[in-house]
Amino acid sequence: MEKNQKLIFTKAELMNRKTHLPTLYDIYAVYEDSKMAEAFVQPSGSEGVLNDMYVARVQNIVKNLNAAFVEISPGMRGYLPFDEIKEDQPPLFTKKNSKKAITVGDELVVQVIKEAARSKDAIVSTNLSFAGEYLALTSGNDQIGISSKLSKADTGRLKELAKKIVPTDRSYGVIFRTNAAKADKNQILMEFNDLKAEYDALIKTAHTRTLYSCLRKEQPLYFKMLRDMDKRKLSEVLTDDPEIYERLNKAMQNENRGYGLRFYEDQMLALAKLYRVKEQIESALKKRVWLKSGANIVIEPTEALTVIDVNSGKNIAGKDRNLYHYKINLEAAAEIAWQLRLRNISGIILIDFIDLCDSEQNAKLLEEFRKYLKQDSIPVKLVDMTKLGLVELTRKKQKKSLAEQLGCYEE
Repeated sequence: MEKNQKLIFTKAELMNRKTHLPTLYDIYAVYEDSKMAEAFVQPSGSEGVLNDMYVARVQNIVKNLNAAFVEISPGMRGYLPFDEIKEDQPPLFTKKNSKKAITVGDELVVQVIKEAARSKDAIVSTNLSFAGEYLALTSGNDQIGISSKLSKADTGRLKELAKKIVPTDRSYGVIFRTNAAKADKNQILMEFNDLKAEYDALIKTAHTRTLYSCLRKEQPLYFKMLRDMDKRKLSEVLTDDPEIYERLNKAMQNENRGYGLRFYEDQMLALAKLYRVKEQIESALKKRVWLKSGANIVIEPTEALTVIDVNSGKNIAGKDRNLYHYKINLEAAAEIAWQLRLRNISGIILIDFIDLCDSEQNAKLLEEFRKYLKQDSIPVKLVDMTKLGLVELTRKKQKKSLAEQLGCYEE
């Protein structure tokens, strides 16, 4: 597999759209062939709560939503869907008020699985996940899972390995992640033992912790991004932040990694300037994206969904108008897949491609579009083309969109 990805960790001053003030942001970005493919930003010094685990208190039960609202910390609320609670895997309670499955005043351990966005609260779950580079332990089931991105050979090898290292009398599930393909038995076993020890310690001591305690803090975003990346594609990690470099270098000392870690020291040209960080992020906030052909796509986020329109723009069709439009649609499909990653657009997405009269061309367009969408590390489902000719997608919500990270929407 070609190694064409770089991880860039730096800082840049960007305009916060909510405060209308220039703000220093920490920038964590994935580049492919010098082009920004993914970007996560946060004001320098701030921390997120995604994947953190807390002792929370049930505030109220909303029966018509089949959910509860829980207080994670004073003034910070989370939405707990009851669908997240498995009958055979009850929540980990630290205080129980009645024999009912869950009631107001109960205190229980939850994990933030989706950040708060706009007017919506964070979503939490009682199914706890302890993620490493090769594995994840989950409290919500006792199944063995293997990443669907792995080959049949790697899947078969890991299934056999699971039989040897994972006990049969367990109360947790184990997921083999994509990076397990490049790890040997000892690396996987070592991480499994570490995650199992962490899981056991939390289960054993949670009842001794007070309300609002943070039981497990997610690693800094740069560690998480590096951990979650498919290392088979990664060529280099580059940063001009001394603290990040030192922490990563220390953590990697005993690793046999297939990518480089470099501290950028050029005083004449800042790292953010070299990789055009500010320009590429600002471009990703614009509604209109121009294509090389002269056509364009328009991206319109709304509260309920995102609408994307493909326009022929400056293009002047030749004799075969339908073939010309088909080529524009193919170009647009590749760019849309890229923009979904870069802008971190999630939820329901409707795409209005240029109308094609040929059903075979429509089928080929969807086939190619699916290939582009497979490059995304976040699950994307191409549902189908509706009767009105709109292509419907869903993309899993994990973090705020790039626009939300920069305060582009009112809370």
